[in-house]
Amino acid sequence: MPGDGPSELRPGSRPEFLRGLVASLPVTAGFTPFALVLGAQAAQKGLTAVETPLMTGLNFAGGSEFAAIGLWTSPPHLALIAAVTLMVNSRHLLMGAALAPFLKALPKRRVLPALFLMCDESWAMALADARSRGSFSLAHYLGVALPMWLAWIVFTTLGALVGPVLGNVETLGFDMAFPAIFLVLLRGMWSGLRAARPWLVSLAVAATGHLLAPGAWTVAAGALAGLAVAWLWAGADMKTGQEGAAV
Repeated sequence: MPGDGPSELRPGSRPEFLRGLVASLPVTAGFTPFALVLGAQAAQKGLTAVETPLMTGLNFAGGSEFAAIGLWTSPPHLALIAAVTLMVNSRHLLMGAALAPFLKALPKRRVLPALFLMCDESWAMALADARSRGSFSLAHYLGVALPMWLAWIVFTTLGALVGPVLGNVETLGFDMAFPAIFLVLLRGMWSGLRAARPWLVSLAVAATGHLLAPGAWTVAAGALAGLAVAWLWAGADMKTGQEGAAV
């Protein structure tokens, strides 16, 4: 971290960092097979054991990395890959917006570098922790996110090294690890069917798009649909509340 580092990482905050570290271990272990699959696929597309960790370390977002590898050719169509990566990663705009209310009191020089480590899993765990405690612990977040980032780099590299030996690792079922992690995270954030309406609409739009015309665009379409529904229902609920108060 630049400068004097986050105050949360000074000696008094080490328990918070360790709390995050312990909480991250099951999730990190769960997406390890997924990292191996990505590394193996990258090797099959011609990326070396040096190029693979550069990709996974600098663009810490598994969905866009799988999309990029799926589109990889020799020579690669860089403009297309960049556009698809931007589209898939657009969900981070919504993720950051959800965290924003908890980050207002923290210095930007500490928060912005730390957000580089944010992925779906660390975001979900940090948001759930912040909501339960009423405040955001940067030390806890780093304890969650940093091990995930390092493990992602290490195991995608390992996958790139051993992938050619194992062949098609998807036949072993490793690719199911990522969906399983998401289901566990969603269960932890579940607060009732009413609050889950945007999730369900997002799922329906993305799934329908995938069936009709598979492609990375379905991720952005699902995210935008969920955002629109959340905004519309929030406005309707606010209007209903105001009418009830007036009565």
